[in-house]
Amino acid sequence: MKKIKGFYFSRGVHVPDRKTTASLPIENMPAPEIASLSVSMALGKPATPVVAVGDKVKVGQLIAEASGPISGNVHSSVSGEVVAISSAPNATGGTETYIDIRNDGNDETAFLEPLGSDATREQLIARVRDAGIVGMGGAGFPTAVKLLPRTPVDTLVINGAECEPYLTCDCRLMLEQTDEIVRGARYFAKALGIDNIVIGIEANKPECISAFEKYDDVKVVELKKQYPMGGEKQLIYCTTKRKVPAGKLPADAGCDVQNVATCLAMCEAVEKGKPLIERVMTVAGNGVENPKNVRVRLGTSLVSVVNFCGGAKENVVKLVSGGPMMGFAIVGLSTPTKKTTGGLLLLTSDEIDDSRPTHCLSCGKCADVCPMHLMPMNTVFYTKAGDYEGAAVMGGVMNCIECGACAYVCPAKQPLLQNIRLAKAELRKKR
Repeated sequence: MKKIKGFYFSRGVHVPDRKTTASLPIENMPAPEIASLSVSMALGKPATPVVAVGDKVKVGQLIAEASGPISGNVHSSVSGEVVAISSAPNATGGTETYIDIRNDGNDETAFLEPLGSDATREQLIARVRDAGIVGMGGAGFPTAVKLLPRTPVDTLVINGAECEPYLTCDCRLMLEQTDEIVRGARYFAKALGIDNIVIGIEANKPECISAFEKYDDVKVVELKKQYPMGGEKQLIYCTTKRKVPAGKLPADAGCDVQNVATCLAMCEAVEKGKPLIERVMTVAGNGVENPKNVRVRLGTSLVSVVNFCGGAKENVVKLVSGGPMMGFAIVGLSTPTKKTTGGLLLLTSDEIDDSRPTHCLSCGKCADVCPMHLMPMNTVFYTKAGDYEGAAVMGGVMNCIECGACAYVCPAKQPLLQNIRLAKAELRKKR
């Protein structure tokens, strides 16, 4: 379907692309010798291990079962023997339970039974749940929950914006596996009982836009290059001109949003019975020898990923999991990849601003660019005082989408995003 121009949302920022890997095809990385699979790969409760040390497992076999509606199944990404189930540090400094599997190299599979073209809505929703599919744009919310909205929806919005600098994994998927993404979107639409499919793609990806224009049942919306265009509420407005009220969900605007990588996972789960056991990620930054887009098995150590990309240079000063705006700094490369690991950045001193924070200047720039029309400076003020309820009331922190636009423009270099995340975490614990 011929593209149409999207609408604009107010505020936000313009960030440099730095998409140096956009022209690099996806490379398949060899399976790891040891797959270290976290049971916390979905937003919500950790999954419960259903294997024991010494068990033999196959590729795609369930090894940890969702422990509630807001949780996600975990499957083995290799065949071999379970050698450890233990608590270990994660990328953010906390601890998680990991199931370590020694790869025997046989790649024996235990996939689910493929579904036919006549699969019912109930079968499709069950397949999403059984395959452990989560939102792969970064949040990791269990996808099956989104297919059972509390209010009726009539539009499926596919997120192909990929507005984060550096990251190009979604771009490459849109170019290399266009048809699978569309088929996955159709399965999602069927699971929702709708037939209106819209895909939003930023204007800096003209080849991706062209790739989807050949499908008559997919409306292609060319979006302005604007950050955070990939935010759910911003994407919904720019593709449909519908507004999601504060504190509400996309379904309250009649929409369901899925990432392009999630659509691919849906296609493979339905047609091949393949659980979510691998993903494509971008490895970039001036600190890596050969930046790449790589398809990795879940549980692969980040150091192995970097070595596959030629290794790290000596002048690396910062490691970031995800993109530079919404990602987070990590202390090392010992942790493994997860379902939400969309990028790994090895940054040098000329790519970061390591200025020390100064006192807030009360300039209001953070509020000027906030796409959610919040008051980030108030959140920081109350969070530093330990008054998290004040951060909720005066800063509106629970409505924050953690895009990082406020921190990007702050002349005082205040750690706004870190304070926002701290306040939200403390409020969730309290409530």
